Amino acid sequence: MSDAPGLLARWFRLRDRKTTLRTEVLAGATTFAAMAYIIVANPAILEHAGIPRGPSTVATVLTCVFGCLLMGLYANLPVAVAPYMGENAFIAFALVGIGWEKRLGSVFVAGAIFLVLTLLGLRTWLARAITPSMKHSFAAGIGLFLLFLGLWQTEIIVGSQPMPLKIGDLGETKVLLAIGGFVFMMALLYWRVPAAILLGMVLTGTLGFALGEGAVPERIAAAPWSDEYDLGRIAGHLDIAGVLDINFLPILLTLVLISFLDTLGTLLAVAAEGKLLDEDGNLPDMHQPMLVDSLSCVFGAVVGTSTSGAYIESATGIREGGRTGLTALTTAGLFLLALFFIPLFQPLQEMRYAYGPALIVVGFLMTAAFRKIDFDDVSEAVPAVATVALMVFTVNIANGLTAGMALHPILKVLTGRWRDVHLGGAILGVACLGYFAFGLPH
Repeated sequence: MSDAPGLLARWFRLRDRKTTLRTEVLAGATTFAAMAYIIVANPAILEHAGIPRGPSTVATVLTCVFGCLLMGLYANLPVAVAPYMGENAFIAFALVGIGWEKRLGSVFVAGAIFLVLTLLGLRTWLARAITPSMKHSFAAGIGLFLLFLGLWQTEIIVGSQPMPLKIGDLGETKVLLAIGGFVFMMALLYWRVPAAILLGMVLTGTLGFALGEGAVPERIAAAPWSDEYDLGRIAGHLDIAGVLDINFLPILLTLVLISFLDTLGTLLAVAAEGKLLDEDGNLPDMHQPMLVDSLSCVFGAVVGTSTSGAYIESATGIREGGRTGLTALTTAGLFLLALFFIPLFQPLQEMRYAYGPALIVVGFLMTAAFRKIDFDDVSEAVPAVATVALMVFTVNIANGLTAGMALHPILKVLTGRWRDVHLGGAILGVACLGYFAFGLPH
């Protein structure tokens, strides 16, 4: 079955997973094409936190390379790693009045906590503490949060700070381009076109340029260590001591929980797509990709970017036949190559109408989680809806997540379902109550 050299085939178990070297490479290239938009979107979003785009772009790419390499070599899974969409928005928009050094410090500390929990085997325990409806409410809420940010950044809706809101100028070229880009991306996704989001961004940007709303790349290639991209401006400048404060507890809790839930959901989803789950619906050796995720979070914070983890776009490569870590290694190699061609991506960073629709698309896809919330059970539905509502209406993910986790055990007790409360859920509920008791919401 395998066309790879003997050692390579044995290391990645190509024969066991019924794949070939050629299939794995093509799958890795497909995954890269599907998620390369992160090179544009992540630095553009983090710039709102004060992190300069040039170094931030290098940090984004290096984190992708690091995570994909580890996932391929250690976990042997066809899963790519990159800074999360959602968590980057939380870092950029939700942490008001905090310097970017402290924001990166919070990512580092949360990643370190994540790592310790993984090494102690507590992440599986915590996973069982959160009910399915609550897990899906986190995804749905973050999806709406992303969708809102995309609408606001593209000026489809406008407002200050960013509320109150109203419909933007629908006759403006950039707004029409954003709407068209979103519709086109969704059509491509419907027809399962590989790299639908990236292709939509490129075509929208190209059309925008033709209409006078963009600029051509000044260069094709550039050294990633040049002054413009000097990683030394942000790498290692994180403020760890500044986040070791009670006021940062909800922020750390939020980063740990949403990272944990993103990783868990993504891994199970893509593993199911690749038929890698066992007969009980579990992913064998789950601790390996979890460890990769934890280390990627810590690495990303050190070099200067937001929380990272397994990417759902990995499913595109898996649909192309990717079954082993060779897929992730191929993706890592392409990200490494992209590091030297950053100028080609830079014009898109100035085009909100091109990358904004990607936020709307990803947010829309995440709202599918609404279907999996148990609305027939008040003790599940109320905390879930509270989670979503407060995330979106206060434009703050931490407010929604902590409200839902605090309400969940309370409603279970009040409805006589106290036996359904997991010890871990009770602990998380008390911690989240402290968030409100000490006046930390914002």
